[in-house]
Amino acid sequence: MHLAKQHIGPATINQACTALRFFFKITLERPDLVRHLAPVQQPRKTPVVLSQDEVARLIEAAPSLKYKAALCVAYGAGLRVSEVAHLKVSDIDSDRMTLRVERGKGQRDRYVMLSPQLLGLLREWWHAARPPVWLFPGQNPINPVTERQINRAMQAAAKAAGISKRVSPHTLRHSFATHLLEQNVDIRVIQVLLGHAKLETTALYTRVADSIIRDVESPLERLGLNLAGQSRPA
Repeated sequence: MHLAKQHIGPATINQACTALRFFFKITLERPDLVRHLAPVQQPRKTPVVLSQDEVARLIEAAPSLKYKAALCVAYGAGLRVSEVAHLKVSDIDSDRMTLRVERGKGQRDRYVMLSPQLLGLLREWWHAARPPVWLFPGQNPINPVTERQINRAMQAAAKAAGISKRVSPHTLRHSFATHLLEQNVDIRVIQVLLGHAKLETTALYTRVADSIIRDVESPLERLGLNLAGQSRPA
């Protein structure tokens, strides 16, 4: 209640609740004191999605071949920025045309598709830089590129491409899922590709898939009314 009166956000309040639960249940061994610690519901925002033309412009405007390849992986395979940063050269399987995502969110491994165009770009990048272990090395090659570096490249590309939407590398993941939905790919397949534990998380993208919304026929159309020209000016 104290945090709520200070207009603290739901995420911070929930972190405090988690800490208090641990304190009461584990440290003090008083689980009875946790009963009234209910988490605060966080409003789910509609994700920002780029059109396919905007994605193409953004990728073309990437500041270097390295970041062009990294942004293409984020969009072409729907990876989180942390997953892009920690890809290894050995994760590319050109025979099966897959990328192996090692220890994604929830410490789960998964495979995602590797498109021929993306494979060609990754090969171009490998021949140019010869990364030994990490597909996208950082300033010190023994470490992977940082998420912050990828985000900076994303912001620079968006500015150069004239994109005014508020974007981040995760926007490319949102766009990947939305565009697949608009191509009528089964939502359960998209769930597996994204590595979502719950289908309801993937279903969020149905809110922004324009072609799905446009293709739904309004029940008004089935009433058989002739409304054209019958309405009076307000």
